[in-house]
Parts: sequence; structure tokens; C-alpha cells
Amino acid sequence: MRFLTAGESHGPQLTVIIEGIPANLQLTAEEITSELLKRQGGYGRGRRMQIEKDTVEIMSGVRNGYTLGSPITLVVKNDDHKHWLNIMGTAPIDEAAQEAMKRVITKPRPGHADLVGGMKYNHRDLRNVLERSSARETAARVAVGAVAKLLLKQLGIEIISRVKEIGGVKDEHEYTLEDIRNGNERNDVRCLDEAVAERMRERIDAAKKAGDSIGGEVEVTVINCPAGLGSYVHYDRKLDGRIAQSVISINAFKGVSFGAGFKMAALPGSEVQDPIAYDEAQGYYRLSNHLGGFEGGMTNGMPITVNAVMKPIPTLYKPLPSVDIETKEAYQASIERSDSCAVPAASIVCEHAVAFEIARAVLEEFQSNHMEQLIQQVAEYRAKVRAY
Repeated sequence: MRFLTAGESHGPQLTVIIEGIPANLQLTAEEITSELLKRQGGYGRGRRMQIEKDTVEIMSGVRNGYTLGSPITLVVKNDDHKHWLNIMGTAPIDEAAQEAMKRVITKPRPGHADLVGGMKYNHRDLRNVLERSSARETAARVAVGAVAKLLLKQLGIEIISRVKEIGGVKDEHEYTLEDIRNGNERNDVRCLDEAVAERMRERIDAAKKAGDSIGGEVEVTVINCPAGLGSYVHYDRKLDGRIAQSVISINAFKGVSFGAGFKMAALPGSEVQDPIAYDEAQGYYRLSNHLGGFEGGMTNGMPITVNAVMKPIPTLYKPLPSVDIETKEAYQASIERSDSCAVPAASIVCEHAVAFEIARAVLEEFQSNHMEQLIQQVAEYRAKVRAY
């Protein structure tokens, strides 16, 4: 299973091609769109999310509501493109018109791909960089993850997410899986504790008023994933490593851990390793889950917990110092429309990035030409593992 995305932030559309989805998975555009709408929400989002109405069109790979086993093409139109026709057109323009164009960017924003991308690809207008490096592309990744989540649901695997921290305001409560399952859509910051959520909103408001931005931490939980996905035999087959790479590739994500994560640096081994137990009903299980569902790069049957840190968005309304690439003079960085905080939306993106990696591992492990075959194989494997 693999996917490609294409499209620019203010171009006509985002396009996704997904290859490797089994035949006979029930799939509709409405099911994908409902996940995209979650990404658009969240306290602290900017005006762009009020303009866009992210809906998916399925262009190939699905007939009469079921996948065919062939590549699936999804399209998400950019409604804002109509305001950028002269700037983001694909046809050549003459040199005089190029010089007269508005929104040419020569002052790179610290923390963005602008300057390094311009140097790498020899662009003199840094809009050529930021249009593709923009987090707008994460809408396409959520669309991919939505398909993956539907596949996993057929196998009894559930994926949920929540916000643990925004701008230093932390939700430090311990929650059960049922708490997270029932509460992750409770409010517009996706924090389970409403009192903490209100403090997060206040922190976001203060950042917005100051022309600043703030980041935070999110948690993704995978429930009922079978033991044995991934492998210990080589670095690129370790599933926790794949998940870490996928999460870090999300715009503005700078840290990832599993289970107790970085807290393990201060703990003795006796408080980190998860003791093993067994009963006939569920087979082997762990008495704790400090390792977040992974041992040796493989799932161990416990819930997978992925913690990820998002840095503050680097586009600021009170921009930091920069240098004009044409004059080499000091200037304030360019300003683009942005969010003061996108952590709640980022938790949705992270959830779907993890979903893709879990689905990919499942499809690598089991025969999966069609869903009936996959469902049977996973059920037989679960029974075998329980009886081991």
C-alpha cells in the first residue's frame, strides 16, 4: 500500500492516488469528507478554514460504493483558488508581467522551508516553495488516512486522538480508553478536561492578540491491533520506526515518542518494562503499557500510544527578522495568512498518518486481494496468537 499527493496550497486542487487497497471495501466520498471536516475545525484556526469547504471527489478505483482493487484517485478542490487565478496559473507569462505580479516573495520566513527550498530548487520567487510546503497538503493525507481507518474498522481496529497540551497548558489526568473514545470530540480544542480546555483557549487568544503562535502535544491511540505487526529483523521493517517517520513528516511536528516516552529516561527498568501475563480468553497481555504497545519494533497486542509534539506555526503576524534574497538587506519576514494555533487540527492529521502506517503493515502481513480474504486471515491469525 502506498500513496502520492499532488497540488499547491492555492492551486486548483489536491490530488491523491492510493494503491494497494483491497477490493470490496465499502467506501464513499461522504465518509472521507467527514474526516476532513474534523481537520478543518479547532480553536485558533485562521480565515482559510472559513473559505474552504473540504469535500472529496472519488475519481477512480471505486464503483457503486465499493473499491475495485485498482488505484483510487481522490480530489479535494481548493475553493480559494478562484482568488489566485493570475498568481497560481499554469500558463507562461511574459517577463514584464512577472515583475508586476503581486505576492512575489523574496523575504523568507524563519522556521519555514522558504529559504532552503529556494536555494535547493533555484527559485527566486519563494512562493514556488511555500505553496507546496504548506500544511494545506495535510488535507490530502487525512483523506488517505480516512480510507485506511475504514479498512481497519472492518478488522476491529480503532484509532482515536486527543490534545494533551497547548502552549504549556497541560491535561495531566490519566484516562481510560473509554474516556478517550467518548471524549475526544467533546470541544474545539479536543481536550478531555473542559476546565483545562478553557485555559487552552485563553492561551490561544493571548498568542493571537500578540501576533504570535503556540504549539502543543497530541496523543494517538490504536485499539485492538493484533500482536506481531512489523518486524525486529531489519531497521526499515520496525513499525514504530515507520510510524515515527510518518508523524515527523507532518508539517511542524518535531518530536515523537511511544507510551511513557521521554519520561523513561528518568525511570529504572523495573518501572518501564511491561510484565507479561496470560489467560485463555485473551491470550498473552501486559500488566502495564509503558512501552506503548511495541516491543522490538513489533506490536505486542496492547494499545498503541503515540505522543507527538508540534512546534508553534512559524508564520507570525509580528514577523521575525529576515533577509531579502534579492537585495540581501535585513527585512521583516513575509506575512502569509495563518493560524495562531493548529494543534487540535494537527491531532486529526496525526491520527490519520498513524492509521495509514497501521493499515500498510496489516496489508503487508496478510493476503489482501479482497476484504473477505483479509478479514478471514486476520481472524485466523488472532486465534493462532491467542493459542500460542
